[in-house]
Amino acid sequence: MNEIQRAKIVLKILEKTYPKIRVPLKSRNVFTLLVSVLLSAQCTDVNVNNVTKNIYLKYHKPEHFVKLGRKKIEKLIKKIGIFRVKAKSIFNLSRIIIRDYNGKVPKTFEQLEKLPGVGHKTASVVMSQGFGHPAFPVDTHIHRLAQRWGLSNGKNVVQTEKDLKRLFPKKNWNKLHLQIIFYGREYCKARNCYGITCKICTTCYPDRKKPIKTKKA
Repeated sequence: MNEIQRAKIVLKILEKTYPKIRVPLKSRNVFTLLVSVLLSAQCTDVNVNNVTKNIYLKYHKPEHFVKLGRKKIEKLIKKIGIFRVKAKSIFNLSRIIIRDYNGKVPKTFEQLEKLPGVGHKTASVVMSQGFGHPAFPVDTHIHRLAQRWGLSNGKNVVQTEKDLKRLFPKKNWNKLHLQIIFYGREYCKARNCYGITCKICTTCYPDRKKPIKTKKA
């Protein structure tokens, strides 16, 4: 079985398992989506949602966060990991969005990735979930699963993203990256499936007997 055949199996199982998918991070607009994605680094979506549900009721524009200032932002997000670094990024990117983009989140990868604290993965999520632009955000979980399922060699997240974009139709990208994340959390967990128990793993590799080791992102 080659990677193209495995990709078709993955797509079929994911579509059947998750015909409809919800965006895990809750937000009021594209700006709060950007903030939530930034906060989600090294933190669970559940924790981010719990922290931001009260924040976004009152603060949901870059102007709000500039007015708050770094110290007050820190207090609001102190339950989230590396909150001081994230508060600095939120404050600075809010200033830049007001200064350079009339208070609107920029709509290109290049502009987004120039914002403080915004890497390619964060930009991809915003482009995908915020603007509906075809993108394939690859985090550590997708990077791991792509190796388990024989869709990428695990060289790095950049290569994994290229491989997934090559194997799957562009029209599926935005939904598919979320389907993979949900499937990984539910069925193909890092310390549970090991590449030998879930439906995708057993279908793609029916003869696999030993746990597969994956390369970190």
